Amino acid sequence: MRAKPEKERNVRIGLVGAGGNMRAKHIPGFQAIEGVEIVSVANRSRESAERVAAEFDIPKVYDTWAELVDAGDTDAICIGTWPYVHCAVTLSALECNKHVLCEARMAMNAHEARIMLDAARNNPHLVAQVVPAPMTLELDRTISDLIAEGYLGELLAVEIRATSREFVDRKSALTWRQDAELSGCSALALGIYYEIMMRWVGPAVCVAAMTRVHVPYRKNADGRLRAVTVPDHIEVLCELASGAIARLNFSAVTGLGPSNEAWLFGSEGTLRVNLDAKTVFGGKRGDAELGEIPIPPEKRGGWRVEEEFVNSIRGKEAVRLTRFEDGVRYMEFTEAVARAAQSGQSMSLPL
Repeated sequence: MRAKPEKERNVRIGLVGAGGNMRAKHIPGFQAIEGVEIVSVANRSRESAERVAAEFDIPKVYDTWAELVDAGDTDAICIGTWPYVHCAVTLSALECNKHVLCEARMAMNAHEARIMLDAARNNPHLVAQVVPAPMTLELDRTISDLIAEGYLGELLAVEIRATSREFVDRKSALTWRQDAELSGCSALALGIYYEIMMRWVGPAVCVAAMTRVHVPYRKNADGRLRAVTVPDHIEVLCELASGAIARLNFSAVTGLGPSNEAWLFGSEGTLRVNLDAKTVFGGKRGDAELGEIPIPPEKRGGWRVEEEFVNSIRGKEAVRLTRFEDGVRYMEFTEAVARAAQSGQSMSLPL
């Protein structure tokens, strides 16, 4: 019997890690695609993996991620763990000739991210994708098209503010995002919004930063007091490859602060993106004020991560959001911010 074309073949997926985003997005997303089967799961404990398997009707539970990746019952691995094992699982999956969808943040640091990229490039027949920053998927095409059409003129300055708008919390337990042993050099939403900024205006070439840790100790899940090194307030000033200057503010301590926004200032126009309401406002030279820019339905994007991953495996499209190359760039940026804050000196990019 003649084999089916690649695009028609079933895709068998194994899940390494089954946290909130895996349950809310990836599992339903894959299960909604015809010809895709989630065949296995491994979580931090067998008990938690069995709960996920029962909830989503996944037939096989493995005790460890290594056993799952090594097994012959999958074509692709979706990694939903914390960043501390992203590199190891990715390398193992690629070595086992399996496609990889890796949850953001891509890795612990830029070094690990580059190792992952090298492994992906050494296996060009395999799909290697990082879960993209989702906050502006509905708006990205509109913003990119406006810039490409010359709405701004020459880009002069960028400002991005992404904060919790909450007062400092000194009592809550340590989370993985505050634990450098689990999350690496990333902090707050720094890498997410740099990825978004790159989609709109390209990468930075120089970075200066100041950071603060306002709660230096927190108790972990076992009740032990741990030192916290991941900052809860970050101020970044950087030069973009285009020559524009960007100022980025990230915080978990700015109680009742202003809404989260991005501003793009050009020689002929200005764009304001309300990151909370998912709306875009603009004004041109001569206008008295900004006005809302309608987003046509055909330009309004959305979450299609699982679809893009499977389509790439089947040869129907190439990965766009997000490529390993772009993951390396945002990991280099987050590490450059950390180094700049520690040294008091600006850092050049790429590292």
